[in-house]
Amino acid sequence: MSVANEAVTETAAPLLEVRDLKTHFPVREGFLVFERTVGQVKAVDGVSFSVARGETLGLVGESGCGKTTIGRCILKLVEPTGGEIRFDGKDVSGLEGGELKDFRRRVQAVFQDPYSSLNPRMTVAEIVAEPLLVHGMDKEPGERSRHVAKLLNLCGLPGNIAERYPHEMSGGQRQRVGIARALALNPDFIICDEAVSALDVSIQAQIIRLLEDLREELGLTYLFIGHDLSVVRHICHRVAVMYLGRIVETAECDELFDNPKHPYTKALLEAVPIPDPKIEAERAHSFLAGEVPSPMNPPSGCVFHPRCQLAVAGCREESPELIEYGQGHWAACPRVSAG
Repeated sequence: MSVANEAVTETAAPLLEVRDLKTHFPVREGFLVFERTVGQVKAVDGVSFSVARGETLGLVGESGCGKTTIGRCILKLVEPTGGEIRFDGKDVSGLEGGELKDFRRRVQAVFQDPYSSLNPRMTVAEIVAEPLLVHGMDKEPGERSRHVAKLLNLCGLPGNIAERYPHEMSGGQRQRVGIARALALNPDFIICDEAVSALDVSIQAQIIRLLEDLREELGLTYLFIGHDLSVVRHICHRVAVMYLGRIVETAECDELFDNPKHPYTKALLEAVPIPDPKIEAERAHSFLAGEVPSPMNPPSGCVFHPRCQLAVAGCREESPELIEYGQGHWAACPRVSAG
């Protein structure tokens, strides 16, 4: 059962809304004046979802399905090709000046590799204090030092670590520093992009517990991007499953794991090994046929149909919309049962 088992109230307007988001990257060949565009990689191709205040939404799928690109679009690190991203009711595409600076203060990120995301030439104190300097907060050095010490303590780090450099710390400590940096500006929304996948399993559990405690204590909202389904089930309230740039299923966490609808979701869950070797050896396995198609040339109709055992002729022609199979449980497949 998911630890995040208390339902988040969705009567209020969501903190984040993503509507029909598309992000296509041009593929070019040639050199200088002879360069020409020969195609497009459809990294994200019509994705819509929302995240309520205080909620953790998990975004899962195979590598290359577009999860990280969505996160980078929300952070305004990548310009989307189409669609709309609304944060706290405002379209982020038109933000400029002070509004853009305030948005960047309220939306922060914790990245996958805690070593490459930290400046090796800066001490921990300088890394955590940098956002405060950029945004003109805590201008007095003494006040800034106290703020940094409070953040490090909040993230379970000893005060004497402030003068160390990233290479002098363990992976778990470095990720805690990354979390402290993300919290420095008192954000409302944090994107965790594979935030624990580079850590040992025992350290993963500590970081997940820290993220949960911070969510409850500070009222944070997370978009948790990951591929480890056991971690996603532990921390998330809802889960959205992506395949080749599109969301194919979304549901409350326990509902999705206990009652998956889309054939791709079922295949993902069946691929998760069971810790008991006897049960694992005896259970039936089903394997997906073929390879993931190229996002530069995705299949027509349902993007999953070349690998789907339920596919019929109509699946090649029409792209299915998300269909509600239960309260808050949506799947992009008209051929699955409602039970």
